[in-house]
Amino acid sequence: MSTIEFTPLWKEKLLNRFLAYVKIYSTSDAESETTPSTSRQWDIARYIAEELKTIGLEDVSIDDNGYIMGYVPSNLENNDKPVIGFISHYDTSPDFSGENVKPQVWENYDGNDLVLNRATGFTLSPSKFESLKKYVGQTLITTDGNTLLGADDKAGCAEIVTAAEYLIAHPEIKHGRIAVGFTPDEEIGRGAHKFDVAKFGAEFAYTMDGGEVGELEYENFNAAGAVVKIHGLSVHPGYAYGKMVNAALLAAEFAQMLPPNETPATTKGFEGFYHLMDIHADISEAKLQYIIRDHDVDKFEGRKKFMEEKIAEFNQKYGEGTAEVEIKEQYRNMKQQFEGKMHIIDLAAQAMKEVGIEPKIKAIRGGTDGAQLSYMGLPCPNIFAGGINFHGPYEYVALESMEKAVEVILNIVKA
Repeated sequence: MSTIEFTPLWKEKLLNRFLAYVKIYSTSDAESETTPSTSRQWDIARYIAEELKTIGLEDVSIDDNGYIMGYVPSNLENNDKPVIGFISHYDTSPDFSGENVKPQVWENYDGNDLVLNRATGFTLSPSKFESLKKYVGQTLITTDGNTLLGADDKAGCAEIVTAAEYLIAHPEIKHGRIAVGFTPDEEIGRGAHKFDVAKFGAEFAYTMDGGEVGELEYENFNAAGAVVKIHGLSVHPGYAYGKMVNAALLAAEFAQMLPPNETPATTKGFEGFYHLMDIHADISEAKLQYIIRDHDVDKFEGRKKFMEEKIAEFNQKYGEGTAEVEIKEQYRNMKQQFEGKMHIIDLAAQAMKEVGIEPKIKAIRGGTDGAQLSYMGLPCPNIFAGGINFHGPYEYVALESMEKAVEVILNIVKA
């Protein structure tokens, strides 16, 4: 299997496609009940769907919930190959602003500090992010320090579309039918909820949604979201003695009831956590939003039960109905779905080796659409997309990493 050599033309196509995607505001919203959760996601969904049609994919569709599907037709005379798929999500995280993204391109990075915003002095420095040292001499795409970049997962989107365009432009590469899919709302745990697996028609697929080059993942967190509501009683502070119940103070107290050494900042590897995402509070009402994560299913169930027990303790102290919690499961660890199907992982690992990449098979401290899709009957491990420092203003991606991702897709297809 030979490697795919990108010409400057194809590198430029990949870069320009990615830059166009990240400039489209597409942040999702966990508070919304619609799909997509934000109307702004329709802008990039329609853009990508139209692009798939333009480059020559067949049976391109975008459904009422914003799920996009399209197909690179088989060019085999006797097609006995299984349909394989590639999937990414086009929403960006609500953890940080994704509006008015202004990407910056830094060619031949020299290994020193990058001042992303001269007005504010915002700097991306290898003294703080040692991973930058790996990218000396490469082309980096960064933020301007005011927004996230959106490489999670618009890098994956750009890689899949570019690979599809390359296949159509190079019919000498023989392959079966290739399915591509793009989803909304992955960042709020709902990316695969309404994905039509039967319509997609793939025997197996890969999400292009990982981090640095070489990542190959088929094990992830079990995940749930929890919303804690605390009800207070507001009266005039001058006459509050024995009457006022300050929900904001109670929210602060509840947050301290969860283990301080079981947060994202204090755990690693296979260790789970409780993550306080957001607090909105005044005297009358408070709302705390958490995510709950653990690789081990029994520990995961224990974490959900623990939070419910803390709510019960809180109500015992302050009165029944003072606090309530709603816990919604988001996705499960997909590892067990690959028993007897490790050839899917082996295929991706070999495709990486063919382009000089040593596969880094590890568990995800997070999740992808693939976790849910694997339980829906579509085995779907996760492959790197190249981005680093997701969900914040320090996010960046190397163009060379994205090129490698495209090459891996093409080698999987060829195999």
